[in-house]
Amino acid sequence: MEELNLHEQQRVRVEKLEALQAAGNDPFRHVKYNVTARSAEISADFEKFDGQTVGVAGRVMTKRIMGKASFVHVQDADGQIQAYIARDAIGEEEYSAFKQFDIGDIVGIAGAVFKTQKGEISVKATEITLLAKSLHPLPEKFHGLRDTDARYRKRYLDLIMNPEIKDVFIKRTAIIKTIRAFLDARGYLEVDTPILQTIPSGAAARPFMTHHNALDLQMYLRIAPELALKRLIVGGLERVYELGRNFRNEGISTRHNPEFLMLELYEAYTDYHGMMELAESLIRTVAQEVIGTTKLPLGDYVIDVGTPFTRLTMLDAVKQYANVDFAEIATTDDAKKAAKSHGVHFEPHHTRGDILSLFFEEFAEKHLIQPTFIIDYPVEISPLTKRIEGRPEYTERFELFIATNETANAYSELNDPIDQRNRFAHQESLRQAGDEEANMTDEDFLTAVEYAMPPTGGMGIGIERLIMLLTNSPSIRDVIFFPTMKPIS
Repeated sequence: MEELNLHEQQRVRVEKLEALQAAGNDPFRHVKYNVTARSAEISADFEKFDGQTVGVAGRVMTKRIMGKASFVHVQDADGQIQAYIARDAIGEEEYSAFKQFDIGDIVGIAGAVFKTQKGEISVKATEITLLAKSLHPLPEKFHGLRDTDARYRKRYLDLIMNPEIKDVFIKRTAIIKTIRAFLDARGYLEVDTPILQTIPSGAAARPFMTHHNALDLQMYLRIAPELALKRLIVGGLERVYELGRNFRNEGISTRHNPEFLMLELYEAYTDYHGMMELAESLIRTVAQEVIGTTKLPLGDYVIDVGTPFTRLTMLDAVKQYANVDFAEIATTDDAKKAAKSHGVHFEPHHTRGDILSLFFEEFAEKHLIQPTFIIDYPVEISPLTKRIEGRPEYTERFELFIATNETANAYSELNDPIDQRNRFAHQESLRQAGDEEANMTDEDFLTAVEYAMPPTGGMGIGIERLIMLLTNSPSIRDVIFFPTMKPIS
């Protein structure tokens, strides 16, 4: 019955539109409206606007017809304001037309600002204009658009009905602007690199494939801009960053969307310690400037980004949370025995370093609530990273975990072209063994590094995961305007 009722409401609205058009009053003929004030500024500075004539515009959210006078609430980009619509003020014909307006219609209202007897700041209309007709009823305020799937599919309705969601996306923009300002102030140059690539590399991920017809060439949507940005470091641009889209053909979850925004940056003559300082300073600055505090509520926790972040090696994290000391596990066979005894699944091609990482994922990640740099990763899972001097089985790499989420990934970048070629060869062997996420060999990148790349620190930060932290959002879909969704058949 509800479905039929919705169709009936839509039919009535279409008939209203047709009647308006037949009478020469097509609302869609309007191309502009003279908006002179917004709801928020009127409310914030009533003394300035009191008695002044303003033009406001927005969507009708409530409507109360009371004989010769009525009230509506109009919602613009900043909030809502009440309008008082009196027949004697706007005229009989215009008042009769107004009574046919529906919730969801877009209107323009001109009139003087005043306060009602109940003290509500309002606009006393001398003119009301229908600017666009809504042919669908809005969801019922308290019980309508609460289903998360419906919210993600119809983000426009989500933004109309849930002001807190609009606030999240306003903060999203502020966060990105603050990141840019922070890096610009440190002398970084913002650049952009190709999204269509002939060789996907820079991350362990399965790419999306496409075909370029004119060149008859298989191409990929980039999984990371890393190798292109490092070429710029070779070229002498010593501090570069890119805020751009990456695409990874993998699962969807509260932490993963196939299309996402990534910050990648590279700085010559520094290392992963420099990247730790930068990551900590960046996150602390953005929290303070956008949210106004470095103590961030997130679910059941309060995340403190104002105090120094913990630093813990992967070896020590596994020893602490799994009670397994990989410093005493020297071979792959011993690592596999330990995995079997602890119920850790591994693939036949996995080596000791791979299994250390699996132990970390299984036992340690879930405990990393407050900001923690996990440092010194196995070389097997770090094909683009400089080895630790004297400990060649480990690399100068960290991942930053906050509330169990990997928020940043950084290296002292591998600039030895011979070692890099050998690492790529190992990655190719993994691909031949069936690992679709292994890196491909990029010969032009190897040539670039052969021209000498300076010691370099690099880092990637998943912007949506950072926004989740800063806005207390439980799912990545809550901070992406249009997340990837399976079409409804």
